[in-house]
Amino acid sequence: MVRWGGGGSEGGACLSAAHPPPGGDASVAMVTRCPVWGHPVLSLNSQRLSLLLLLLLLPGPPPALGMEDDASFPHLGESSQPPPRACPPRCSCPRPDTVDCDGLDLQVFPDNITRAAQHLSLQNNQLQELPYNELSRLSGLRTLNLHNNLISSEGLPDEAFESLTQLQHIYVAHNKLSVAPQFLPRSLRVADLAANEVTEIFPLTFGEKPALRSVYLHNNQLSNAGLPPDAFRGSEAVATLSLSSNQLSYVPPSLPPSLERLHLQNNLISKVPRGALSRQTHLRELYLQHNQLTDSGLDATTFSKLHRLEYLDLSHNQLAAVPAGLPRTLAVLHLGRNRIRWVEAARLGGLRGLRYLLLQHNQLGATGLPAGALRPLRGLHTLHLYGNRLDRVPQALPRRLRALVLPHNRVAALGARDLASTPRLAELNLAYNCLASARVHLRAFRRLRALRSLDLAGNQLTQLPSGLPAGLHTLRLERNQLRVLEPEPLAGLHQLQELSLAHNRLRVGGIGPGTWHELQALQVLDLSHNELSFVPPDLPEALEELHLQGNRIGHVGPEAFLSTPRLRALFLRANRLHMTSIAPEAFLGLLHLRVVDTMGNPEPVLVHLPPTAPRQPRAAGP
Repeated sequence: MVRWGGGGSEGGACLSAAHPPPGGDASVAMVTRCPVWGHPVLSLNSQRLSLLLLLLLLPGPPPALGMEDDASFPHLGESSQPPPRACPPRCSCPRPDTVDCDGLDLQVFPDNITRAAQHLSLQNNQLQELPYNELSRLSGLRTLNLHNNLISSEGLPDEAFESLTQLQHIYVAHNKLSVAPQFLPRSLRVADLAANEVTEIFPLTFGEKPALRSVYLHNNQLSNAGLPPDAFRGSEAVATLSLSSNQLSYVPPSLPPSLERLHLQNNLISKVPRGALSRQTHLRELYLQHNQLTDSGLDATTFSKLHRLEYLDLSHNQLAAVPAGLPRTLAVLHLGRNRIRWVEAARLGGLRGLRYLLLQHNQLGATGLPAGALRPLRGLHTLHLYGNRLDRVPQALPRRLRALVLPHNRVAALGARDLASTPRLAELNLAYNCLASARVHLRAFRRLRALRSLDLAGNQLTQLPSGLPAGLHTLRLERNQLRVLEPEPLAGLHQLQELSLAHNRLRVGGIGPGTWHELQALQVLDLSHNELSFVPPDLPEALEELHLQGNRIGHVGPEAFLSTPRLRALFLRANRLHMTSIAPEAFLGLLHLRVVDTMGNPEPVLVHLPPTAPRQPRAAGP
């Protein structure tokens, strides 16, 4: 409906746009205002409307009424789109509040950053200083990323952050700071000053920051003298503090009580002062590895208040005993690479929720782990004893144990009941011990019905162990003294998927008929570095990967792989093959074959692939 109006009550009627006034033009009736008609005298407004109607008949869009003198209104031919916002040269501004100048080798702070910026990234440049006048304009900044520049403390004036009252995240890692900024904004949530040369922080660097959650100061040169006692006063929300890889000689006594994760690894810490960790009742993870802690640097109260601690890493220290007073909440206890000679049962007795106990590379000998010392650890899942001096499997282990890792010890025998207390064991690693076939009892593995992975590599076995669990998926026997393979020890291993027999003394004549018959699921077979003169016959049908490198194979006949139609990868390098040593028909039917490795033979070997093979393996030379 278009309004046609008069100057009074008897003025013209309101007519539809489809019905122009008598004698009028139809195009005029389409406008949103109408000329006044029916009065002898036109008012000033009426004259203006008439003039507007006249302009409508001219080419181009009409001006809106009342906008003729408005300088802000676009004139004819002008775009009504806002002008493009400024962005520093070579930088990108994906949003109105974001400026990204990452990796441009800038040496000078950009001078035309929009005041509306909230997120500014200048990382990976060559900046040496932050000009106060430029930074002070950006009062709305919430994120400032200066990671990996050349900024020194002299190039970062004390007043640099005074105007950044909304700053929440600051990243100044990998620069040249020798001291921390004296003042950072109260609004801060995350501060990253890692990998500088910082020797000192100040009370208001991180103090009086009620929203501060994470502080990263690792890889600096902080000593205890560089940390003021009130460094975190008024910052009651700090959950993560990283002080690793500094020069601290003891645990700082004034740490935030709100901490959940504390990283102190790779320092010079030789003691934890009494009470230093008494207020950190929310602490869940504590990292103290790679320090100089001795038994005298800890006492029974050191960890006693940490009622929520789940992860404690004390590895790579100089401890001779398991610490006393460990929290009952621990799930992971890492004591590897210390000097522990004896495990006192009483010190572990209360850790019923402990899942992972790592004692590798200590000095545990024959009496270092008394029978039943670990039995109270009812929830223990994994026990690492790698690289000790144990001469037998520890007795009376927790019944729920799932992984026992004992390589590089001195275990020389496995009795019938040595593993009877761990029926749920899924992984057993006894590699690189002193096991001889004559001292492995026929029923040593009988109760391990849940066992899926067995590693006996690097021992002195001359024959396969008997009574292997039927549920095995992986069996490793490399680097023993095996000369023969008989079918009986492998019978019933219907779920075995990977078998490693590398670096033994096997010959084809020593592999009994039917040895592979029941290995219906075997996918990977490693027979490398033995004394085989040709490919063993009747290999498992499911085989996908076959390692035969480092043998004495001089010929591959046409029927060598008839039993292995699923073969994908074949390794024949470093044998005695010549150019025509592989029969042209050898690979017929191997539709999945993708890799044939014949490197390191006396001559380049000619490989004939089936025409439908998805990828042509390379015939390689010596």
